[in-house]
Amino acid sequence: MSVITSAAASSGPPADATGAASQVLAAEGGTLGSIEEAINDVFDPLTEGLSAFVFAEISLGSISFPWIVGWLILAATIFTIYFGFIQFRKFKLAVNIVRGKYTDKTEPGEISHFQALASAVSGTVGLGNIAGVGVAVTIGGAGATFWMVVAGLLGMCTKFVECTLGVKYREIHEDGTVSGGPMHYLRKGLAERFPNAFGVGLGKVLAVLTAIALLFFALSGGNMFQANQTFSQLRNVTGGEDGFLGGPGAALIFGIILAIVVGIVIIGGIKSVGAVTGRLVPTMAVIYIAACLIVILVNLDQVPGAVGEIVGGAFAPEGVVGGAIGALIVGFQRSAFSNEAGLGSAPIAHSAVKTKNPATEGYVALLEPFIDTVVVCTMTALTIVIASPQMWLDTQATVFAGGEAPSNEQGVTITSEAFGTVLPWFPYVLTVAVALFALSTLITWGYYGQKAWLFLFGKSRISERSYQVIFCLFVIAGSVLSLGSVLAFADAVLFLLALFNIIGLYLLVPVVKREVNSFRDKLRSGEVKRNDDKVRS
Repeated sequence: MSVITSAAASSGPPADATGAASQVLAAEGGTLGSIEEAINDVFDPLTEGLSAFVFAEISLGSISFPWIVGWLILAATIFTIYFGFIQFRKFKLAVNIVRGKYTDKTEPGEISHFQALASAVSGTVGLGNIAGVGVAVTIGGAGATFWMVVAGLLGMCTKFVECTLGVKYREIHEDGTVSGGPMHYLRKGLAERFPNAFGVGLGKVLAVLTAIALLFFALSGGNMFQANQTFSQLRNVTGGEDGFLGGPGAALIFGIILAIVVGIVIIGGIKSVGAVTGRLVPTMAVIYIAACLIVILVNLDQVPGAVGEIVGGAFAPEGVVGGAIGALIVGFQRSAFSNEAGLGSAPIAHSAVKTKNPATEGYVALLEPFIDTVVVCTMTALTIVIASPQMWLDTQATVFAGGEAPSNEQGVTITSEAFGTVLPWFPYVLTVAVALFALSTLITWGYYGQKAWLFLFGKSRISERSYQVIFCLFVIAGSVLSLGSVLAFADAVLFLLALFNIIGLYLLVPVVKREVNSFRDKLRSGEVKRNDDKVRS
């Protein structure tokens, strides 16, 4: 493996859910240390084997990259061509649907289009948009930003496909609650499309494997890591080991409080999750993007040069690591790991939307990678390139000389220093933002995990409460244990979902085409009318 491939691979799984021990608070010796060591010892061989498969690299000439990234980008490209670049043609329609122009409160479902979008975005926007981008533009140079945007635009169509299917094959229970996601559309959709033993059997197998993977990641990467990261960030901003969160027992007390907060939200179901994320996500996004714009406006004269560096770096014969191809691979990899298009997680939230037409939520869902990758990730990258903090320049030089690629923790510092060049106090706000991003992700994955649990063990009040208690206990455990090997295993499990999910998407894409045509016909005939008096509920 060449230096370029090692560097590209080191950007690794999404920083929102990475298992890197350097990013989480290690348990401090004693009993906790023994427990953590014993658990990691069990997972070490499992992690090594599964990660070797999921993140195995394929080569194009002298460049190598994880096959799972190629799998995701290929699917996004095929779907984009199949649907005639629908993410561009129907972008305005998608925005209007989010605003409530084509649906109303009387349609079946639990939450509005806006709340569904906010819930799904809260599961993807996080540390990866901050740390991961810092790592990407260090390894792949400014040009990685260009390819990150391209991959994000392609991923919009994958989200469109999977979330249309999520609504199409969702289950609406007697109490009005909704269950949806890949486990439902794989089981029901494949049995409907291929009504024979093969179709039924394949659908069941893929559905069960998907539910197991979702549940495992929800309890580990979507829970324990987020709890651990939240405590770590808050401890750092309050004085570190010398602050009030640095004392013995602080992690346990914090974990209990966090578990109570999370428990209150997830017990309320998707309506509660949607209400919280519908306020939390826009607030965080506005603060973060506003800070980016301040840095950009202060350095307005450097914007043309930065844009030129991004575009030129994308096609330059030589770059920081690997030239144009290296920038492309890193950009695509960062995008795929950031917006999770094709993994099947987002359809769980989108399935709860109030609508009679599945395609409407597909249109809404295509906005998710646009927000996550095209807007937030690009703003981060542009801020770093324009500000050009010394740490970024020094780390770039180190990587270019064959040194070790930066960790995600260093990625946070690079981004923080970029803001610090204009707003010396903003690194503190950024630290709190990282913690809030982690909290919103934890809440959303709590809901995702619950739907996977109910699919596997059946829907009942006892089953729901059992899961919620278990999830909250894992929040506490995550606050005091890092379990690096477990979280690394969870990363591999999450991206293994892409293998199961995209196989199903390829087989079910004609169903999505029919839903698109059906909604188009309803618009043309006037059966579905635009109502400018409607507002998002």
